Amino acid sequence: MLKLSRRAGSLEESVTLAISAKAKAIAATTETERAEERVIKFGAGEPDFDTPEHIKEAARRALDGRVGSYTPVAGTPAIRKAAAAAYRDSGIDTEHGRVLVSCGAKHSLFNALAVLLDDGDEAILPAPYWVSYPSMIHAAGARAVMIDTRPDGCVLTPERLEAAITDKTRVLVSVSPGNPTGVTHTRKQLAALGEVLERHKNITVVSDEIYQHLVYAGTEFTPFAVACPNLADRVITVRGMSKSWAMTGWRIGFSTGPAEVIGAMIRFQSHTTSNPTAIAQAATVAALNGPLDAVREMHAAFDRRRQLMTRLLEEIDGFLLYPPTGAFYCFPDITARLRGRTAIEFADELLEKERVATVPGEAFGAPANLRLSYACADEDIEEGCQRLKRFVDNL
Repeated sequence: MLKLSRRAGSLEESVTLAISAKAKAIAATTETERAEERVIKFGAGEPDFDTPEHIKEAARRALDGRVGSYTPVAGTPAIRKAAAAAYRDSGIDTEHGRVLVSCGAKHSLFNALAVLLDDGDEAILPAPYWVSYPSMIHAAGARAVMIDTRPDGCVLTPERLEAAITDKTRVLVSVSPGNPTGVTHTRKQLAALGEVLERHKNITVVSDEIYQHLVYAGTEFTPFAVACPNLADRVITVRGMSKSWAMTGWRIGFSTGPAEVIGAMIRFQSHTTSNPTAIAQAATVAALNGPLDAVREMHAAFDRRRQLMTRLLEEIDGFLLYPPTGAFYCFPDITARLRGRTAIEFADELLEKERVATVPGEAFGAPANLRLSYACADEDIEEGCQRLKRFVDNL
């Protein structure tokens, strides 16, 4: 039998993708078109909108040019300048030479952790967390140190951060707005974390800001590097096109930070993927330099759906909800309704009996929770929450 590496053995399948695959399989085997047998998909972590037309048109125009050659590893000058301008618009002082364009924000995060962590290092990871963070940290040979933030409303506090730091700590992973929680850290909350990190000079912050444009209810998005200006030379800010521009399949993400770290990430990427797809880069330039009308329209739809799903979930007896102020997820605590089940068993039974696909909290380090995405049609939210309530009432 072939021997796999230790790193390969430590990696698990993405639970979100597994749930999505099972939902699709059930939908594909449904023999009738009856409405009650249609699968309602609350598991998706992507917008249900199409990529805006002016972005697709830019890709078509690129096809008429010379796009079959390699671009620079870090991206074309045009996309790096556009990304740098977008960073500056949000208050981050950078320039295009300190921007790396990668194959999605997931790739950007992996690059950052790969060059910042060594075997035996520790990375602090607030829980609930996005499913891929632990695997990325383990793939870099490091240990993920989890901090349960649920007692504090899914917000990392300076006291818990301080208590988790050791002489092996090298990275703090920060994400705001959050996946799976939908919780957004305020400027004051981030600044309090910065005060702790000023006392620990060997720690770099990897700030995942992929949902920066998706904040609601009067919430202000604040970049970590802006909230903590004294740490600007120790923050890697990761963003991308997937969520706000409905470009998940285009696979474009970018990062900025200290020149030495971005330089190391560029060298690392040069030996893995080389440049992102040239056509996707051209489309992204049009997106970043173009109007935000479509982004605002999608934001308005997500906000309406957020309010709808929040109201319907709050009507389900035993569901405790962290009020979502960002991204497109609700993450209720369903402890009172598990009745001896795990969240995985709850989600599996819900899918089998009511044809509602959700993601169990075990995937996010929160085994008493359930993630539901409202990146779907209003009527699906109403129908899906109706089925969920019926399922809970019949437990």
